Amino acid sequence: MDDKIFSKEEWEKALEGLKDSHRIFVPVKEGDYHTFARLSEENRPDFDFQNTRLSPKSLILPQSERMFDYSLDEKSEEAHILKEATKESSPQVIVGLRPCDALAIQLVNINFDNPEYRDPWWVRGIESTTSVGLGCNEPCATCFCSSTGGGPFNEKGLDVLLYDLGDNFFVRSLSPKGESLLEKVQGGKSADGSAKEEAEKLSASALEKITSKVPTDQLRGKNVNALFDAPFWDEVAFSCINCGTCTYLCPTCWCFDIQDEVLGKEGDRLRNWDSCMFPLFTYHGSGHNPREKKVQRVRQRFMHKLKYYVDKYETGVACVGCGRCVQHCPVNIDIREVFELANGL
Repeated sequence: MDDKIFSKEEWEKALEGLKDSHRIFVPVKEGDYHTFARLSEENRPDFDFQNTRLSPKSLILPQSERMFDYSLDEKSEEAHILKEATKESSPQVIVGLRPCDALAIQLVNINFDNPEYRDPWWVRGIESTTSVGLGCNEPCATCFCSSTGGGPFNEKGLDVLLYDLGDNFFVRSLSPKGESLLEKVQGGKSADGSAKEEAEKLSASALEKITSKVPTDQLRGKNVNALFDAPFWDEVAFSCINCGTCTYLCPTCWCFDIQDEVLGKEGDRLRNWDSCMFPLFTYHGSGHNPREKKVQRVRQRFMHKLKYYVDKYETGVACVGCGRCVQHCPVNIDIREVFELANGL
């Protein structure tokens, strides 16, 4: 399919036209931040932002998700039988996610969909989702995506990519899903050569604006025990308060806990986001906690992203350089500095 040009008004109308057949999620401004919300009369798209505070990961892996429900009524023939909870599985379109967040979903996907194990709810979420990315004209000062396998207009994991040309969107289809979606939208016109040239210049300009870099070239060859026992972990962890902000904001964190909640004789089994920063995360039923100290938990977070994932999958680090943890850590722990320390050890 040819690249297309939409005026911003035309693009919003095109999204409205998809609401009958798709759930449409768009960036919406809430207070000082942007978040993804379902397109409605109350939730209007706002594409004038640098990045959302939370990634759209929750649209595929919800922060809290009902897995099963069950009855504790002993008089019922179905007592104590787990039944899969009803879930929304109609097609959804995430519009305006940044390329770093699309890449993050690909990094997480290898854990939930692989030859050994396929998480059914994650797989259904991925299969029902069309990802429409929005390139970054003005990357944040904390962004370092170009050092971690991405870039402001990186296409991996996207079905469609938008280039903001001011009054218009340059729209490029990147997959069969993307082509199918654009065939359904109304409006727009084929992009001419000048529009394509402007889009390419925009991409090159955005890449030059990323001034924050991190080294990753030595991580694969590091001895895992030497890095584990490195002397800098106490210093890195000194100011950490184990709040979990970094893990909840991170688009590549996927840890979860499974809990039961019961009201009367009805119960739900839930999957909830969890964090390796929390003291109870590794607490055993025996009372033993293998990561009872703060420094052990901080080390685990960074070792996983910069070493364990690298060694296991050989596809690079489990970080996309979005910079959220750098921006929002209340005690100013900076993952870019940890990259420097770990890579240079």
